[in-house]
Amino acid sequence: MTTFKEFWPFYLQEHSHPINRRLHFVGTLCVHLVLLYALLTQEWMALWLLPVIGYGFAWVGHFGVEKNRPATFKHPWWSLMGDFKMFYSMCAGKLWK
Repeated sequence: MTTFKEFWPFYLQEHSHPINRRLHFVGTLCVHLVLLYALLTQEWMALWLLPVIGYGFAWVGHFGVEKNRPATFKHPWWSLMGDFKMFYSMCAGKLWK
């Protein structure tokens, strides 16, 4: 894979179980909320929670539900982009099944 466009179908395949997708959604939503909290309160120490929350929910989905390895291990930036693309797609009512 040499582009995110090529990576996206692989990403979706690795996130095919609805519970895994929902866990990613919750984790990414919490990341947004913690980031907003840090920006509004200037409690910058809260930012250390971002990877813990984001990866925590995602890894439960991968290791516990999907039974695969997170794409982050081989494609960290594309995986992060995929997380946000999937999150915003789900916000738009897509990818819930």
